[in-house]
Amino acid sequence: MSALFRAGTLGILGGGQLAQMLALAALPLGVRVVVLEPDPQAPARGCAEHIQAPYTDAAGLERLSQCDAVTLEFENVPLSALAQLEGRVPVRPAASLLVRSKHRAREKEALHEAGAGTAPYALINTEADLPGALERVGRHGVLKTAELGYDGKGQVRVAAQADLDPAWTELGRVPCVLEGWVHFAREVSLGVARTAGGELAFGGLIENVHRAGVLRLSVYLPGDPAEAQARELARRVAERWQLEGLMTLEFFELPGGELLVNEVAPRVHNSGHLTQDGGGVSQFEAQVRAALGWPLHDFAPKLPCAMVNILGWVEGQEPDWQAILKLEGARLHLYGKAHKPGRKLGHVNLVAHDEATLWAQLSRLEMLIP
Repeated sequence: MSALFRAGTLGILGGGQLAQMLALAALPLGVRVVVLEPDPQAPARGCAEHIQAPYTDAAGLERLSQCDAVTLEFENVPLSALAQLEGRVPVRPAASLLVRSKHRAREKEALHEAGAGTAPYALINTEADLPGALERVGRHGVLKTAELGYDGKGQVRVAAQADLDPAWTELGRVPCVLEGWVHFAREVSLGVARTAGGELAFGGLIENVHRAGVLRLSVYLPGDPAEAQARELARRVAERWQLEGLMTLEFFELPGGELLVNEVAPRVHNSGHLTQDGGGVSQFEAQVRAALGWPLHDFAPKLPCAMVNILGWVEGQEPDWQAILKLEGARLHLYGKAHKPGRKLGHVNLVAHDEATLWAQLSRLEMLIP
């Protein structure tokens, strides 16, 4: 019997909103999802089997090992958990890729080996690495922890050599990467999926706008002139890293058009949420297919579309829910998470048949979400 007509099962390490949306994409394909997640209020619990246990729990990992494949919701999964699954069930992306992507220094070295450019950088592992480090990367930089850190956390901007030691102290004097400040024209991202057999599929090039280090807005417009370059860089990295599954590359676009890789996420990405409603295959279905080794399609949207994040609000600034639901072309996605100021609680996708309509509706939507 074909795999598509039996009860396939996908395991996910992590049970947050990305796992929730992966599970929702898997269900129409006849795929049941099992998530291993310690949070009792995990967003994915409403649409997947939820094993509430630590990521290294032996019984939980045993249950995941019975799935057809295991994938990741986030990159900070303990490598020891992947080691316990290795050889028992396909894990896609594999631990070898995660070792690169979750450590900024290793990630940048591996990107250069694949032929992708990055910002200039220097490693800060000990106090002896501080003198002259800022000069080596430029007059301004960003000090980032080598591991962990997301949505603007785990990083400090540095404008003078004298600021470097206090910045390192603020980050706990842990291993860090000092990146030279890039004067970019815009920030963009692109997803790439690859099966174990080497079949590739790409998302569209998406422009991103951040606020206080957190993604605020993503916009996809068909025909972006930088998309071919982004696809080629993504292809090089995916093949060199032997990707199985899906990953997202974040880029800085320089004023002259060159793309530098900023970061790599070995999973679906916040900027790609707009693929849920833009027509065609979503990034979530693409990751499910790639993890299970099923045929792939490019997952760029078919129409102009945008996504606005909904963060936990301060008192008196709650989004206008009724107006959002009334807005033509808007689709509301809430994660079922408890409210907390600054926390990602949901997003709104906006789709239009032409660019002019998209921009007009987007200006209205942004007024409804503080």
